[in-house]
Amino acid sequence: MDHFHYRDRVLHCEEVPVPELAKTYGTPLYVYSKGTLLHHLNQLKRAFAAVQPLICYSVKTNGNLNICKLMAEAGAGFDVTSGGELYRAFKAGGMGDRIVYAGVGKTDEELRDGLENRVLMFNVESEAELHALAEVAGRFGKPAAAALRVNPALPPKTHVKTDTSVKGTKFGLDIDSVLEVAKGVVGNPNVRVVGLHMHLGSPIITTQPYKEGIEKGKQLIGELRKQGHPIEYLNMGGGFGIHYRKHEAPPADAFAEVIVPAVKALGCKLVLEPGRFIVGNAGALVSRVIYTKDSGGKHFIIQDAAMNDLIRPTLYDSFHRIWPVAPAEGFPAPPEDYEADIPGTDKIDFVGPVCESGDFLARDRRLPPVKRGDLMATFSAGAYGMSMSSNYNSRPRAAEVLVDGSTHRVIRRRESYADLVRPEIEV
Repeated sequence: MDHFHYRDRVLHCEEVPVPELAKTYGTPLYVYSKGTLLHHLNQLKRAFAAVQPLICYSVKTNGNLNICKLMAEAGAGFDVTSGGELYRAFKAGGMGDRIVYAGVGKTDEELRDGLENRVLMFNVESEAELHALAEVAGRFGKPAAAALRVNPALPPKTHVKTDTSVKGTKFGLDIDSVLEVAKGVVGNPNVRVVGLHMHLGSPIITTQPYKEGIEKGKQLIGELRKQGHPIEYLNMGGGFGIHYRKHEAPPADAFAEVIVPAVKALGCKLVLEPGRFIVGNAGALVSRVIYTKDSGGKHFIIQDAAMNDLIRPTLYDSFHRIWPVAPAEGFPAPPEDYEADIPGTDKIDFVGPVCESGDFLARDRRLPPVKRGDLMATFSAGAYGMSMSSNYNSRPRAAEVLVDGSTHRVIRRRESYADLVRPEIEV
């Protein structure tokens, strides 16, 4: 659990007891560890040091300005997928030449904003986008740098909603047509194809897809160069898995062993777009038990974090470790296996207050007895937690706190009821 650990049977984030954070800031509460964020970024830097990659933090995973600023100060660039994320990147101190602009549906306004802000390159995902980029760049008077995102048509390897390199997804150019698309802009003065982009989906917990993707990428780069395109960059995206259950994800070194030799052989500059790998295990969602309930032969823990706070279990059937912040005597703190049949535990549906049957953070999970007012921790919630949260059921979004050693500070205040209606126009 990185810098989340139990001490004297109480969960701490770095040196701070989690009950102290809940008392200070309330619940539900997102708690982030600065030490974990930097640790994971540095793991990538060390693993890929031989090719000095441009590591572009994926803003969509967690766009809090304070976290983005921390990434920029530590030397990371940014991967953005919208005009709003580009705005966040610059607000956090990002520099245009360290930003890659992704996304399948960039508007002309977004393309122009990227050109005006001198982004390093656009990840182009369709033939129509490539020609639109050239047209906008022509009007702007500055040639655009593009990396063609190719869909390598690999076998399924992760959840269907996050697998981006199988046939039939909206992402990227088909591997069978990418060379023909590239040929259409040879000699175009308004767009330069300078890279190949290949994001394979997320989270991936084996290096095999990268081996297969790299082999296809090497062939394509050779053909693109024959066409006359000055390919300088290989962008392998992100997608590196993390430890949601136990220790199922390979270390950064394992991915580097596959990717680095190919980068060297191609003479390319490597771009990576990690997000989950950096921030996923750096965050936990802390909640408080409201009620316990037995109904229809099932046991429920109803607590104040809901699908609007963390939608991943509902949307992706994802698994997050869950355990009391201060478990009762006789129960491990923490267990070695969160799915084990630990004596004294019951199968529980861990649910929230939202008016949906799909509002759950876990189903049939073995959990120890808890009572009203107890604090619970849902781990590995730093990625796609707060960034995908909503105000469904008119629930104010949670506060976010960053812990640094023995200190802590709020980096996003809890929303109020007034915040819920502030953007709306009164009749």
